Amino acid sequence: KAKRPLLFGGGGLILSDASTAFTEFARQTRTPVTTSLMGLGAFPGTDPLWLGMIGMHGSKVSNMAVSQSDLLVVIGARFSDRVVSRADRFATRAKILHIDIDPAEINKNIPAYHHVIGDVKEVLKVFNKRITKRIDHDDWLAKISAWKEKYPIRVTIDNRRPKEIIAAAHTATDGNAIIVTEVGQHQMWVAQFYKFSKPDTFITSGGLGTMGYGTGAAIGAKLAKPDTPVINIAGDGSFQMNCNEIATAVKHKVPIVVLIMNNHTLGMVRQWQTLFYEGRYAETTLDHEIDWVKLAEAFGAKGMLLRTEDDAEAVIREALASGGPVVVDCEIPIDDIALPMVAPGASIEEVILSVDPISD
Repeated sequence: KAKRPLLFGGGGLILSDASTAFTEFARQTRTPVTTSLMGLGAFPGTDPLWLGMIGMHGSKVSNMAVSQSDLLVVIGARFSDRVVSRADRFATRAKILHIDIDPAEINKNIPAYHHVIGDVKEVLKVFNKRITKRIDHDDWLAKISAWKEKYPIRVTIDNRRPKEIIAAAHTATDGNAIIVTEVGQHQMWVAQFYKFSKPDTFITSGGLGTMGYGTGAAIGAKLAKPDTPVINIAGDGSFQMNCNEIATAVKHKVPIVVLIMNNHTLGMVRQWQTLFYEGRYAETTLDHEIDWVKLAEAFGAKGMLLRTEDDAEAVIREALASGGPVVVDCEIPIDDIALPMVAPGASIEEVILSVDPISD
């Protein structure tokens, strides 16, 4: 009976290997799809039903769709604060159906109109068997299509470099890489711009927010999938916290590639200082210049420099072909901001789309 249904998937889809069943359910019911950060890869990022990630750094389209939906089917997600923001203004027009294996998650953060307890893969299999006729939501899909045209993620000449590097990583690997991240702006840029098509290809620390996570995770991913390219897209602040693990990669001859989004600052904290603290920058600028190429070489790895004027795809292809661990220092401007963004205390449809950075 729903006129404006929406599917919202979380990390439970990945954990239960429910991607195929979830994709089938979305396509059979012709229902648009969003996921949390941890659900990326559970639904193809190139599918017309895909709206982008939901939440603080989600697309405006996905956040508007949640706010306008009359039925929100939440599958394997826990309604984290980064998704919900203001709980009293989250999906207020929708009846919420919450499906999860953990009874403790039901009604914990957001009240559900109805719920189903169970392994989401098995629940979705039952759902798919019970769909007996084509379901049309043409008016709703047309509205969402218009939103996609009106509210794309804004990329300008001044802030295009992170997207170019992430797109080059996708092209250089034909989208078949395992992408690992640290925590910060680069993590959100990956979530926004990399078109994940399969589960278990995006490895990130999620709600733990662990800077320094990426290098070790990339080594583990490459050992588990030796025939798959593994790229750790890192920030210079995060990478400093565990860069010693490059020695482990060298010792065990693990051919990972680390792309350091080097803006010489703790970018996400600086972004908050720009947007909400009137440019009062404190303890974010990394004044001590580190030569990442020399550091990589000191560990016995290959070091490369990707300047703003260089062909990102060519450099990444060279790094992937090297046969050993490679660290690539990718120059990006200090005030590239990860947008869209929902401000603290705002509801998720109140999305910041653009801002003029404050200069030092």
